[in-house]
Amino acid sequence: MDSVRPSSVTPNKSRFARTIAKVLHLRAATGIAPVDGVQKVKSQEFRIPKVKSQEFGIPDVKSQVFGVQKFKSQEFGVQKVKSQEFKVQKVKSQEFGGHKVNYQENGVQKGKSQEIGIQKVKSQENVKNDRNGGKVMVGRSESFDKNNEELQERVALEALVAKLFASVSSVKAAYAQLQYAQSPYDGEGIQAADKEVVSELKNLSELKRCFLKKQFDPKPETTLVLAEIEEQKSVLKTYEIMGKKLESQVRLKDSEIVFLGEKLEEAKNQNKLLERRLNQSGQLHVFDNLQLSGLSPNHFITVLRHTVKSIRSYVRMMMDDMKSTGWDIHAAAKAIDRNVVYWKEDHKCFAFEHFVCKEMFDAFQHPNFLLPNESLPEKKKQQQQLFFVRFTELKSMKPKEYLAQNPRSAFAKFCRVKYLRLVHPKMETSFFGNLNQRKLINAGEFPSSNFFTSFAEMAKRVWLLHCLAFSFNPEAAIFQVSKGCRFSEVYMESLADEAFLSTTSEPQVGFTVVPGFRLGKSVIQCQVYLTRLQSAPTKQR
Repeated sequence: MDSVRPSSVTPNKSRFARTIAKVLHLRAATGIAPVDGVQKVKSQEFRIPKVKSQEFGIPDVKSQVFGVQKFKSQEFGVQKVKSQEFKVQKVKSQEFGGHKVNYQENGVQKGKSQEIGIQKVKSQENVKNDRNGGKVMVGRSESFDKNNEELQERVALEALVAKLFASVSSVKAAYAQLQYAQSPYDGEGIQAADKEVVSELKNLSELKRCFLKKQFDPKPETTLVLAEIEEQKSVLKTYEIMGKKLESQVRLKDSEIVFLGEKLEEAKNQNKLLERRLNQSGQLHVFDNLQLSGLSPNHFITVLRHTVKSIRSYVRMMMDDMKSTGWDIHAAAKAIDRNVVYWKEDHKCFAFEHFVCKEMFDAFQHPNFLLPNESLPEKKKQQQQLFFVRFTELKSMKPKEYLAQNPRSAFAKFCRVKYLRLVHPKMETSFFGNLNQRKLINAGEFPSSNFFTSFAEMAKRVWLLHCLAFSFNPEAAIFQVSKGCRFSEVYMESLADEAFLSTTSEPQVGFTVVPGFRLGKSVIQCQVYLTRLQSAPTKQR
């Protein structure tokens, strides 16, 4: 705090006036407001008039007024200042009117506004705050620099990891290329893939060295983008290789399908050959020692079973030819019988069996099959002998051999008539592209095709069954069931068991597939296809 120099006081003023002036000067210097003891904002706010010595008519002022004695703050309008607002470590003594006033050196002096000799002290608290503020700013700067370094190091490490992943993806793509080039073998592709793998392994080794020595990329942001691009390129390359591999597998599977299709066709042909062999007369060797007197219904049932098997084999071959030449099986089955509802799609084969049996067994009840220019003995016993001889001659021979040896026989006439009735010219044209087989048959010759061979085998079975039927006494009688008849287990055998599961209506006969026979008192059931039809009166013949 600056002391008031004596030269600044006017000599003609009294001591009391000088004292008042010094006090005012001290207040102005320290910035203490006269009312509340806080720092003065504007000096103009506190206007104190000049006090002359004559204005104070005080004869005698004791030293306590200006020295040790305390005055109340109301006398000068100064509020008591608390001790914590002014902390003074050491205050120099000041001269005041020739007297020294020593303030307490280590404590806090309570001073009222009227106390004079208060030294102007710079706030220790402000100094402390300034120092702390400086330290905080320095600390924040250091912390910011440290965080910035950590962030840069983390970004650089991320860039290194991105390059690592990109390199691994490249190795994966190169390995996929190496595998693809091995099958089928591609020498150039293997070498290129091997070089790429070695190059990427070197890159991985370089990344390891950079990581251990902390030699990070100076531009990590650019490195991150480039690494991402490189990784996506490697992934795309891997997918392209996988696509090529899948295409190669598809081609391999296609070739396998073609090969298996050829094997299947060979197996079908082999099965057809086996069926022909099974349907040949070798299976009728059980009748080698058979005599006319030893005939029984079991012999007839055996021949009938072989006949039905031969018919179904021929129908299966005919349907295969129809499918291969683009026939509509559904339309063809519908043309045979329009009102039949089939339980399953594959049941339509029964319609073709019905058609073939109807043509082949037509006129079966007549001894000469209604063949033209075919005469028979008048006596019943002689007819039985003739039919049994025909049965014995043909049962052990192949039909083609027999037809070649006996082109004018009754069996040859039977084959000509039945073929021309069964095989429509349109069907023959669609199968073979011409009518050459039909022309040969009309000319009295027989084709050597597999189709006619299968037909001749079936015709032989029907002819043998006819000969055996008229070898009995009385002869066997054929019958079939009309459409719409109710099912009877005595006379019928159902080929569609699904009809009995239906609860909507009672199953009825759609058509007769294989005719039945009466042999003496024995009845051989006919095979029928049951469907949902309206009832109709039963007709038998």
